[in-house]
Amino acid sequence: MGGVTELGYLTLGVSDLEAWKAFASQVLGLEVVPSLEPDKCYLRMDYWHHRVTLVRDDADDLLVAGLRVAGQDEFRDMASRLDAAGVVFRLGSQAEAEARHVLEVMMLADPNGFAIEIFHGPHVQFDKPFHPGRPMHGRFKTGLGGLGHIMQSQTAGLGKTYEFYRLLGMRGGIEYKMPLPGLPQPVPLMFLNCNERQHTFAFAGPGEKRINHIMFEVENMADVGLAHDLVVRAGLPIIIQPGSHANDQMFSFYFKNPSGFMNEIGWGGRPAQAQSEYYEGDAFGHAPVPGSMKGFMVPA
Repeated sequence: MGGVTELGYLTLGVSDLEAWKAFASQVLGLEVVPSLEPDKCYLRMDYWHHRVTLVRDDADDLLVAGLRVAGQDEFRDMASRLDAAGVVFRLGSQAEAEARHVLEVMMLADPNGFAIEIFHGPHVQFDKPFHPGRPMHGRFKTGLGGLGHIMQSQTAGLGKTYEFYRLLGMRGGIEYKMPLPGLPQPVPLMFLNCNERQHTFAFAGPGEKRINHIMFEVENMADVGLAHDLVVRAGLPIIIQPGSHANDQMFSFYFKNPSGFMNEIGWGGRPAQAQSEYYEGDAFGHAPVPGSMKGFMVPA
Protein backbone atom coordinates (compact mmCIF):
# COMPACT_ATOMS: atom_id res chain seq x y z
CA MET A 1 0.00 0.00 0.00
CA GLY A 2 1.18 3.53 -0.77
CA GLY A 3 1.93 6.44 1.50
CA VAL A 4 0.72 10.02 1.39
CA THR A 5 0.17 11.41 -2.10
CA GLU A 6 -0.02 15.18 -1.69
CA LEU A 7 -0.29 18.18 0.58
CA GLY A 8 -4.03 18.56 0.33
CA TYR A 9 -4.95 21.37 2.71
CA LEU A 10 -3.64 23.75 5.35
CA THR A 11 -5.23 25.42 8.35
CA LEU A 12 -3.76 28.79 9.28
CA GLY A 13 -4.41 30.63 12.53
CA VAL A 14 -4.49 34.35 11.74
CA SER A 15 -5.00 37.27 14.11
CA ASP A 16 -6.37 39.66 11.46
CA LEU A 17 -8.88 37.67 9.45
CA GLU A 18 -10.10 40.63 7.39
CA ALA A 19 -6.55 41.57 6.36
CA TRP A 20 -5.95 37.98 5.32
CA LYS A 21 -9.11 37.85 3.22
CA ALA A 22 -8.01 40.95 1.31
CA PHE A 23 -4.44 39.64 0.96
CA ALA A 24 -5.60 36.20 -0.21
CA SER A 25 -7.91 37.55 -2.90
CA GLN A 26 -6.25 40.75 -4.09
CA VAL A 27 -2.58 39.73 -3.84
CA LEU A 28 -2.47 35.93 -4.03
CA GLY A 29 -5.48 35.60 -6.34
CA LEU A 30 -7.25 32.95 -4.26
CA GLU A 31 -11.04 32.69 -4.05
CA VAL A 32 -12.39 33.55 -0.59
CA VAL A 33 -15.38 31.43 0.45
CA PRO A 34 -17.34 32.45 3.57
CA SER A 35 -18.08 30.01 6.37
CA LEU A 36 -21.15 29.80 8.58
CA GLU A 37 -18.73 30.50 11.43
CA PRO A 38 -17.81 34.21 11.66
CA ASP A 39 -14.21 33.53 12.72
CA LYS A 40 -13.45 31.21 9.81
CA CYS A 41 -13.30 31.23 6.00
CA TYR A 42 -11.99 29.04 3.19
CA LEU A 43 -9.60 29.73 0.32
CA ARG A 44 -9.99 27.95 -3.04
CA MET A 45 -7.40 27.62 -5.81
CA ASP A 46 -8.96 24.87 -7.95
CA TYR A 47 -12.07 22.64 -7.93
CA TRP A 48 -11.59 21.49 -4.33
CA HIS A 49 -13.99 22.91 -1.76
CA HIS A 50 -10.94 24.55 -0.21
CA ARG A 51 -7.19 24.25 0.02
CA VAL A 52 -6.69 26.61 2.97
CA THR A 53 -8.82 27.27 6.03
CA LEU A 54 -8.32 30.56 7.84
CA VAL A 55 -9.38 30.68 11.48
CA ARG A 56 -9.12 33.68 13.78
CA ASP A 57 -6.27 32.80 16.15
CA ASP A 58 -3.46 34.84 17.70
CA ALA A 59 -0.89 32.19 16.69
CA ASP A 60 -0.40 33.75 13.23
CA ASP A 61 1.06 30.43 12.18
CA LEU A 62 0.38 27.09 10.55
CA LEU A 63 -2.00 25.08 12.73
CA VAL A 64 -2.53 21.92 10.65
CA ALA A 65 -1.11 20.34 7.50
CA GLY A 66 -3.43 17.86 5.76
CA LEU A 67 -1.79 15.01 3.84
CA ARG A 68 -3.86 12.91 1.46
CA VAL A 69 -3.81 9.15 0.87
CA ALA A 70 -5.40 7.60 -2.19
CA GLY A 71 -8.47 5.96 -0.66
CA GLN A 72 -10.00 3.99 2.19
CA ASP A 73 -7.68 0.98 1.79
CA GLU A 74 -4.61 3.21 1.97
CA PHE A 75 -6.15 5.06 4.91
CA ARG A 76 -6.55 1.83 6.88
CA ASP A 77 -3.08 0.68 5.85
CA MET A 78 -1.65 3.96 7.13
CA ALA A 79 -3.41 3.48 10.47
CA SER A 80 -1.91 -0.01 10.75
CA ARG A 81 1.53 1.30 9.78
CA LEU A 82 1.44 4.06 12.40
CA ASP A 83 0.18 1.69 15.06
CA ALA A 84 2.96 -0.83 14.33
CA ALA A 85 5.56 1.95 14.60
CA GLY A 86 4.21 3.13 17.95
CA VAL A 87 3.03 6.50 16.60
CA VAL A 88 0.10 7.88 18.56
CA PHE A 89 -2.84 8.92 16.39
CA ARG A 90 -6.60 9.39 16.64
CA LEU A 91 -9.25 8.54 14.08
CA GLY A 92 -11.46 11.54 13.53
CA SER A 93 -15.22 11.39 13.98
CA GLN A 94 -17.62 11.65 11.07
CA ALA A 95 -18.42 15.19 12.19
CA GLU A 96 -14.71 16.10 12.14
CA ALA A 97 -14.34 14.65 8.66
CA GLU A 98 -17.37 16.55 7.41
CA ALA A 99 -16.01 19.78 8.92
CA ARG A 100 -12.88 19.27 6.80
CA HIS A 101 -14.89 18.30 3.70
CA VAL A 102 -13.23 14.87 3.46
CA LEU A 103 -14.50 11.30 3.83
CA GLU A 104 -12.18 10.21 6.65
CA VAL A 105 -9.41 11.83 8.69
CA MET A 106 -6.91 10.89 11.39
CA MET A 107 -4.96 13.24 13.65
CA LEU A 108 -1.36 12.92 14.83
CA ALA A 109 1.75 15.00 15.51
CA ASP A 110 5.22 14.88 14.00
CA PRO A 111 8.37 14.70 16.21
CA ASN A 112 8.40 18.51 16.40
CA GLY A 113 4.91 18.54 17.89
CA PHE A 114 3.30 19.87 14.71
CA ALA A 115 -0.29 18.81 13.98
CA ILE A 116 -0.71 16.55 10.95
CA GLU A 117 -3.99 15.25 9.54
CA ILE A 118 -4.07 12.32 7.13
CA PHE A 119 -7.24 12.07 5.05
CA HIS A 120 -8.81 10.66 1.92
CA GLY A 121 -11.74 11.67 -0.25
CA PRO A 122 -11.67 15.48 -0.51
CA HIS A 123 -14.84 17.31 -1.53
CA VAL A 124 -14.31 18.24 -5.19
CA GLN A 125 -16.77 20.74 -6.70
CA PHE A 126 -16.74 20.29 -10.47
CA ASP A 127 -20.09 22.07 -10.42
CA LYS A 128 -18.38 25.21 -9.05
CA PRO A 129 -15.59 26.56 -11.29
CA PHE A 130 -12.73 28.32 -9.54
CA HIS A 131 -12.88 32.12 -9.79
CA PRO A 132 -9.66 33.92 -8.78
CA GLY A 133 -10.04 36.81 -6.41
CA ARG A 134 -8.38 39.15 -8.93
CA PRO A 135 -7.44 38.82 -12.62
CA MET A 136 -4.80 36.20 -13.50
CA HIS A 137 -3.14 35.23 -16.77
CA GLY A 138 -3.48 31.51 -15.98
CA ARG A 139 -4.35 29.28 -13.06
CA PHE A 140 -2.65 27.70 -10.07
CA LYS A 141 -0.77 24.47 -10.71
CA THR A 142 -2.21 21.80 -8.40
CA GLY A 143 -3.37 18.45 -9.83
CA LEU A 144 -1.20 15.49 -8.86
CA GLY A 145 1.27 17.83 -7.15
CA GLY A 146 -1.09 19.02 -4.43
CA LEU A 147 -1.58 22.63 -3.40
CA GLY A 148 2.12 23.54 -3.43
CA HIS A 149 4.81 23.21 -0.78
CA ILE A 150 5.64 24.48 2.68
CA MET A 151 8.91 24.98 4.54
CA GLN A 152 8.76 24.45 8.28
CA SER A 153 11.10 24.94 11.18
CA GLN A 154 12.11 21.93 13.25
CA THR A 155 13.53 21.28 16.71
CA ALA A 156 13.63 17.46 16.83
CA GLY A 157 16.55 17.24 14.39
CA LEU A 158 16.52 16.52 10.69
CA GLY A 159 17.17 12.81 11.29
CA LYS A 160 14.12 12.20 13.49
CA THR A 161 12.00 14.43 11.28
CA TYR A 162 13.06 12.48 8.18
CA GLU A 163 12.31 9.09 9.76
CA PHE A 164 8.79 10.19 10.68
CA TYR A 165 7.91 11.48 7.23
CA ARG A 166 9.60 8.48 5.62
CA LEU A 167 7.11 6.36 7.58
CA LEU A 168 4.32 8.34 5.90
CA GLY A 169 5.79 7.51 2.49
CA MET A 170 7.82 10.61 1.69
CA ARG A 171 11.37 10.48 0.35
CA GLY A 172 14.21 12.97 -0.02
CA GLY A 173 16.95 14.41 2.17
CA ILE A 174 19.45 17.28 2.39
CA GLU A 175 19.44 19.31 -0.82
CA TYR A 176 21.15 22.52 0.29
CA LYS A 177 24.12 23.33 2.48
CA MET A 178 23.41 27.04 2.46
CA PRO A 179 26.07 29.54 3.58
CA LEU A 180 24.39 32.44 5.35
CA PRO A 181 26.01 35.74 6.39
CA GLY A 182 27.23 35.76 9.98
CA LEU A 183 26.99 32.00 10.47
CA PRO A 184 30.12 29.86 10.85
CA GLN A 185 28.66 26.77 9.14
CA PRO A 186 26.31 26.32 6.19
CA VAL A 187 22.67 25.66 7.09
CA PRO A 188 21.41 22.22 5.96
CA LEU A 189 17.97 22.25 4.37
CA MET A 190 15.97 19.06 3.93
CA PHE A 191 13.37 18.55 1.18
CA LEU A 192 10.81 15.74 0.95
CA ASN A 193 8.57 14.70 -1.92
CA CYS A 194 5.59 12.37 -2.33
CA ASN A 195 4.46 13.03 -5.91
CA GLU A 196 5.57 14.73 -9.12
CA ARG A 197 6.27 18.03 -7.34
CA GLN A 198 9.98 18.40 -6.62
CA HIS A 199 9.22 18.86 -2.93
CA THR A 200 6.12 19.04 -0.80
CA PHE A 201 7.73 19.63 2.61
CA ALA A 202 11.02 21.33 3.44
CA PHE A 203 12.66 21.77 6.83
CA ALA A 204 15.14 24.35 8.09
CA GLY A 205 16.40 24.89 11.62
CA PRO A 206 14.36 26.33 14.49
CA GLY A 207 12.52 29.55 13.64
CA GLU A 208 10.25 32.05 15.31
CA LYS A 209 7.22 30.33 13.80
CA ARG A 210 6.36 26.78 12.83
CA ILE A 211 6.13 27.83 9.19
CA ASN A 212 8.76 29.59 7.12
CA HIS A 213 6.75 29.92 3.91
CA ILE A 214 3.97 28.57 1.68
CA MET A 215 4.59 28.22 -2.06
CA PHE A 216 1.81 28.41 -4.63
CA GLU A 217 2.82 27.60 -8.23
CA VAL A 218 1.19 29.28 -11.22
CA GLU A 219 0.89 27.95 -14.76
CA ASN A 220 1.90 31.21 -16.48
CA MET A 221 5.18 33.02 -15.75
CA ALA A 222 3.44 36.36 -16.20
CA ASP A 223 1.50 35.69 -12.99
CA VAL A 224 4.75 35.74 -11.00
CA GLY A 225 5.49 39.20 -12.40
CA LEU A 226 1.92 40.34 -11.81
CA ALA A 227 2.05 39.15 -8.19
CA HIS A 228 5.35 40.98 -7.73
CA ASP A 229 3.79 44.24 -8.97
CA LEU A 230 0.78 43.78 -6.70
CA VAL A 231 3.01 43.13 -3.67
CA VAL A 232 4.99 46.31 -4.40
CA ARG A 233 1.83 48.37 -4.88
CA ALA A 234 0.38 47.03 -1.64
CA GLY A 235 3.53 48.03 0.25
CA LEU A 236 4.15 44.48 1.48
CA PRO A 237 7.74 43.66 2.44
CA ILE A 238 9.62 41.62 -0.17
CA ILE A 239 11.95 39.23 1.68
CA ILE A 240 13.73 37.46 -1.20
CA GLN A 241 14.02 39.02 -4.64
CA PRO A 242 12.99 37.14 -7.83
CA GLY A 243 15.30 34.34 -8.88
CA SER A 244 15.55 30.63 -9.66
CA HIS A 245 16.15 27.82 -7.20
CA ALA A 246 18.78 25.18 -7.97
CA ASN A 247 16.84 22.19 -6.62
CA ASP A 248 13.34 22.65 -8.09
CA GLN A 249 14.44 25.27 -10.67
CA MET A 250 11.38 27.33 -9.76
CA PHE A 251 11.37 31.00 -10.76
CA SER A 252 9.88 32.78 -7.77
CA PHE A 253 10.05 35.48 -5.13
CA TYR A 254 9.12 35.70 -1.44
CA PHE A 255 7.12 38.30 0.46
CA LYS A 256 5.66 38.75 3.93
CA ASN A 257 1.96 38.08 4.58
CA PRO A 258 -0.25 39.66 7.30
CA SER A 259 0.79 36.95 9.80
CA GLY A 260 4.50 37.70 9.42
CA PHE A 261 5.67 34.54 7.66
CA MET A 262 6.34 34.30 3.92
CA ASN A 263 4.45 33.43 0.78
CA GLU A 264 6.31 32.32 -2.34
CA ILE A 265 4.80 32.60 -5.82
CA GLY A 266 6.60 30.43 -8.37
CA TRP A 267 6.53 29.13 -11.93
CA GLY A 268 8.29 26.44 -13.93
CA GLY A 269 9.33 23.96 -11.24
CA ARG A 270 10.92 20.71 -12.45
CA PRO A 271 9.57 17.36 -11.20
CA ALA A 272 10.97 15.31 -8.32
CA GLN A 273 14.31 13.69 -9.11
CA ALA A 274 15.05 9.98 -8.73
CA GLN A 275 18.54 10.48 -7.28
CA SER A 276 19.88 12.81 -4.60
CA GLU A 277 22.17 15.80 -5.07
CA TYR A 278 22.91 18.97 -3.10
CA TYR A 279 23.62 22.64 -3.78
CA GLU A 280 25.28 25.60 -2.08
CA GLY A 281 23.24 28.35 -3.71
CA ASP A 282 20.48 29.13 -6.15
CA ALA A 283 20.80 29.29 -9.93
CA PHE A 284 20.40 33.09 -10.08
CA GLY A 285 18.83 35.94 -8.18
CA HIS A 286 16.95 35.32 -4.91
CA ALA A 287 19.05 37.89 -3.10
CA PRO A 288 17.63 38.45 0.41
CA VAL A 289 16.60 42.01 1.11
CA PRO A 290 19.16 43.25 3.71
CA GLY A 291 17.94 42.60 7.25
CA SER A 292 14.81 40.79 6.07
CA MET A 293 15.74 37.20 6.97
CA LYS A 294 15.86 37.60 10.75
CA GLY A 295 13.70 34.93 12.36
CA PHE A 296 13.15 32.98 9.13
CA MET A 297 16.22 30.73 9.05
CA VAL A 298 18.73 29.86 11.79
CA PRO A 299 21.11 26.90 12.20
CA ALA A 300 19.67 23.47 13.08
